[in-house]
Amino acid sequence: MARRTASVPSPGEPIAENIIDIDVTTEMEGSFLEYAYSVIYSRALPDARDGLKPVQRRILYMMAEMGLRPDRGHVKSARVVGEVMGKLHPHGDSAIYDAMVRMAQDWALRLPLIDGHGNFGSLDDGPAASRYTEARLAAAALTLTDHLDEDVVDFVPNYDNQLTQPEVLPAAFPNLLVNGASGIAVGMATNMAPHNLGEVIAAAQHLIRHPEATLEDIMRFVPGPDLPSGGRIVGLDGIRDAYATGRGSFKTRAKVEIEQLTARRTGLVVTELPYMVGAEKVIEKIKDAVTSKKLQGISDVVDLTDRMHGLRLVIELKNGFNPKAVLAQLYRYTPMEDSFGINNVSLVDGQPRTLGLVELLQVYVSHRLGVVRRRTAYRLGRKKDRLHLVEGLLIAIVDIDEVIQVIRSSEETAEARTRLMSIYDLTEIQANHILELRLRQLTKYSRLELEKEQEELRAAIEELQAILDSEERLRELVSDELGEVAAKYATPRRTVLLESEAVGPVASDALAAKSGKGAKAVLPLQIADEPCWVILSASGQLARTSNQEPLAEGGQRSRHDVFRSVVATTARGEIGAVTSSGRMIRVQVMDMPALPPTAGLPNMAGGVPAKEFMTLAKGEKLIGLVPLNAVLALGTRKGTAKRLNPDYPLNRDDWEAITLKPGDEVIGAAVAANDDDELVFATKGAQLLRFSASAVRPQGRTAGGVAGMKISDGDEAIFFGVVSAGDPAAVVVTVASGTETLPGTPGGSVKVTDFAEYPAKGRATAGVRAHRFLKGEDALVVAWAGHGPAKAAAANGTARALPTEHGRRDGSGVPLASPVEHIGPSFS
Repeated sequence: MARRTASVPSPGEPIAENIIDIDVTTEMEGSFLEYAYSVIYSRALPDARDGLKPVQRRILYMMAEMGLRPDRGHVKSARVVGEVMGKLHPHGDSAIYDAMVRMAQDWALRLPLIDGHGNFGSLDDGPAASRYTEARLAAAALTLTDHLDEDVVDFVPNYDNQLTQPEVLPAAFPNLLVNGASGIAVGMATNMAPHNLGEVIAAAQHLIRHPEATLEDIMRFVPGPDLPSGGRIVGLDGIRDAYATGRGSFKTRAKVEIEQLTARRTGLVVTELPYMVGAEKVIEKIKDAVTSKKLQGISDVVDLTDRMHGLRLVIELKNGFNPKAVLAQLYRYTPMEDSFGINNVSLVDGQPRTLGLVELLQVYVSHRLGVVRRRTAYRLGRKKDRLHLVEGLLIAIVDIDEVIQVIRSSEETAEARTRLMSIYDLTEIQANHILELRLRQLTKYSRLELEKEQEELRAAIEELQAILDSEERLRELVSDELGEVAAKYATPRRTVLLESEAVGPVASDALAAKSGKGAKAVLPLQIADEPCWVILSASGQLARTSNQEPLAEGGQRSRHDVFRSVVATTARGEIGAVTSSGRMIRVQVMDMPALPPTAGLPNMAGGVPAKEFMTLAKGEKLIGLVPLNAVLALGTRKGTAKRLNPDYPLNRDDWEAITLKPGDEVIGAAVAANDDDELVFATKGAQLLRFSASAVRPQGRTAGGVAGMKISDGDEAIFFGVVSAGDPAAVVVTVASGTETLPGTPGGSVKVTDFAEYPAKGRATAGVRAHRFLKGEDALVVAWAGHGPAKAAAANGTARALPTEHGRRDGSGVPLASPVEHIGPSFS
């Protein structure tokens, strides 16, 4: 048993013991309960009516009393903290400042209540000291403190009984649901999610009109939380449980977009994070997970967040990794996916209770009805008091001469008051008001003003009395006021609600291979080395397809959709790019952007410029793409032909494919693996030569080739290609024009001829005539031979139809823009 000494003797007095035996268990229980009650009621839990903890309520009330309105200047936060601590909240200044800072942070509250000026911190860093920051009330906070001077709530003494403070704020909107709350008490805690102001007010209005509304009815207006940071909420079952019972949980995810950062790099761009998760925390977790080998496929993380564009966290991926699979890993191992546990504990009539959504709204609506009822009663009393005075003034003004005579003939004020009350049947209040009457109120105009005021007061009293007498009108008034708040402060929803997960599980390539028919779908982490096409468009766009489905022929074509080169390869393979200077550049297929699967022709608008994948010298041009595992044929402007063996160096990214003579350049490159294939030259002077590929022996990289076509002085080759042996659909297309024809005008002719009509000639000969020039024509601007039907590409890459019937057409009969860059088949 414990002993307690009742009093301490003064020095020199004999010690007289007064020991009281107290049961330790009883003492501890009592003391702990007192402490626990103090923490629960006075510190940690918000009131369900205004959604505020005592310290928050005291801060807002004191700032309103200090006149820190939105239309006035900011004051030092330390001044506010001092006023609150000295008058209402006898606790540490750090606790008061921390609560004040939270009410100013737009990532913590859906509708901030304090307008902060200065460094109020971030999700990763704390705020500056109170002596450095400034604050004033936000506009929305005024709706919480309005009408406090109209007896709308009870006032209670402060800690030293010298001042009073509101027991609860009037709260013109459901602050607890809109801004949420969090706190840890003794033996209990609260954690409430923020919601959208417009949705919550709509639900409250529905409950006002339909007090018997069910949870399903209310959830039509409030489908789920609306977090200040946006993001996505995945899975709504936990939200339904929380709205029904007051307890539940849900997952929040970051908003992530897959973007092509550069021509070679794909990245995940994060623009919204889960509630109360900072970018630095995410970066730290990503680095830890990469170091521990939990995360794969990430090359770098860059934080590009700024005040103008907001959050932008760029996660760069390594080539060959599936972005969606990497994203699923990020959700698993980093705070980019977080869980929020709802625990709706708040104070109702001074007692902590766990409330569902309907109960929370019912408590608020009941509070707001009481506030408006008390405000209406207060205004009614004021109007009646004023009417009482006005009626007394009107009586005095009618007989003002006699009133003055009564006052002047009285010995003192008390006698005058008594005589006025007796003669004119006035009350003491009216008589006192008449005695205080000023001479300027004795004019005729003043009497008219008083009569008008009397009518207005009677109408106002009638209206206020009608509100108090009718519960329906009172509810309608509360609903209208809520609608005004929503119209002024509501903002669109930020958080997207999703019923189910959008990202599947990740598996290794081996596991993905084993997942046969009927197995749960998984995402392979790395992109498989599957067959695909690499396509170079006439406008210089480069991309790869996601598979190697046959490319459709014909169909609607658009900008970029004329193919200059198409190479069959695999997603992790390599191809070569041949340039006009005779150089071949190694290109990694995995670096290229993948076009989305499509039933028709691939849309090359999703590609990137080919120059992003290779460095070309001044004047050097990209001729085409070729595979690295086949014999190639090259042709030059001066008529040189060469077949090239695929013996390329493995330790170099570029090398010479042909040794050119001075002034010469490569104009074409194509696969010529079979000796039966035919090589084709066409010159500006309209000469065409076709000869067997067997006439050109394959050579090494440094060889200069052999004479392919004999070209006369002043002429030059403008086309070199390979036509497969025996191709019945092969055609020759030539476009002629004059040197004086203006670009963009149909000043020439187009000719389409079966390839078989041209006789084969020997190598190093001049060939045959391919196009007879008409008046005004003196050269070919385009020549092409290969598998038809063909399309032409204008300078901007737009596809142009060519004649379907073989023969000649003039420029006015063909929808072909000039100058023409390239003619190619619809699928190769």
